[in-house]
Amino acid sequence: MWNTFKTFMLMAALTALFMVVGQILGGRNGMLIALGFAAVMNFFSFWFSDKLALTMNGARPVSEAQAPELHSIVAYLAQRAGIPKPKVYIIPSQTPNAFATGRNPEHAAVAVTEGLLQLLNREELEGVLSHELGHIKNRDILISSIAAVMAGAISFLANMAQWTLIFGGFSRDEDDGVAGLIGMFIMMIVAPIAAALIQMAISRSREFLADATGAKICGKPTALASALKKLEEWNRRIPMNVNPASAQMYIVNPLSAKGFATLFSTHPPIEERIKRLLEMAQRGIS
Repeated sequence: MWNTFKTFMLMAALTALFMVVGQILGGRNGMLIALGFAAVMNFFSFWFSDKLALTMNGARPVSEAQAPELHSIVAYLAQRAGIPKPKVYIIPSQTPNAFATGRNPEHAAVAVTEGLLQLLNREELEGVLSHELGHIKNRDILISSIAAVMAGAISFLANMAQWTLIFGGFSRDEDDGVAGLIGMFIMMIVAPIAAALIQMAISRSREFLADATGAKICGKPTALASALKKLEEWNRRIPMNVNPASAQMYIVNPLSAKGFATLFSTHPPIEERIKRLLEMAQRGIS
């Protein structure tokens, strides 16, 4: 319940930030245009984000004949989760990782890398797939897609403002004078950073929730914890060559991030995730 409430508040903050950027750029009309822009982007995100995510990451569909055990596990866990069986995809990468996509449980897919299937034992694989089904059950993919689109749009608007200033196109409310220019400069710097931080906070919150949901689906929190530890180690050794925009979708961060860059990580610390799962196991949650 707390994670859901926190996500709602973060989404509201992201929407408000989007409107403020529109207000700074074009006054009331700019704010209304920004809202319309957000509505159009969210519409396309709702209908096409799954296909885009699968294509961007080179995922290919596999039949039951090609991957019988994988399909069997997904079907079993989907039944335990109380959702339709999602489509199954494999990513041709030796880095072990996985993600889920789709606008709702009826139109969902799970994708795993070849490296994941080679590295994990059956219980760990069930833990990872349960985590991904947890995302589907909680409708996290839609929330994350909308957050990513809005954060990207805010950065786009900030870049537009930058070019407008460079070419002398900023002329709204000349009476604003220096104050207006200062506001514009602050917006160009602060807005994209704030949007990115809010997006990351949303992603981290949903990862914790998917861990908890996944542990309940498979009934083995320790199996998921063991899998997370392995995946974290291997993704540090051989980071995946993926578009940074899709990094938030994976169960562990597929990109190498150290030092200050971890502030913008789409995933919570792996140690904290494992700690929470082990606490669930100690409480006998299954």
